[in-house]
Order: sequence, then C-alpha cells, then structure tokens
Amino acid sequence: MKAVPFLRVFFIVVLVSMLSVTIWASTQCALWKVPREVATHPWFIATLFDAYWGFLTFYIWVFYLERRILARVLWLVAILLLGNIAMAVYALIRLIRLPADATLETLLTKRV
Repeated sequence: MKAVPFLRVFFIVVLVSMLSVTIWASTQCALWKVPREVATHPWFIATLFDAYWGFLTFYIWVFYLERRILARVLWLVAILLLGNIAMAVYALIRLIRLPADATLETLLTKRV
C-alpha cells in the first residue's frame, strides 16, 4: 500500500474517532466538572504531560512547514486546545494537497 493513501485513511480514522469520543464524553459530563480526585491523580497528570509533549513535538513539524507567523500561531493554539483533532486536520490538509504517489519525504519536508 502506498504511504499517502494509507495516511489519508489513518488520519480520517483518527479525526472521526476523536470527534466521536469527544462528543460522547461531552454529553456525559463537562470537562471542568472532572472530580478533584481524578484531576489530581498522578497518572492523570502524567498522561497530560505525555499528551502535551506529544502535541508540542508534532507542532515543531508544523512550525517548520508553515512560513507565515499567523499560521504558526493559529496552529499552535489549535493543537494545544484540540490536540489530536487539530493534528489530524493538519495532516489531512497536507495529505489532500499531495498526489497519491507522493513520497513520505515530500509530505514531511515540502513547504507549500
């Protein structure tokens, strides 16, 4: 299987699953109503650190590819607020702009 079509499907699955679980979770309880026992639990804190370091690692790639400062700032805010939802959208935008036979090198390094 070629990389670009596979990645398109992968990031669609990520986006749809993240939107689904986020909508489901928001119908169960508000984010700001997480019980104190959960919000202060060491594994909850460790998971947040892990997630946000992952978001920032992904953002380094976005920062490299985006030339305009406004785009860099807006993607940073989107990634920090929406996490994998924003990351999947960014990846899909890049992947849609590429031909199906493009290489991973083109995806990862070509500035548009």
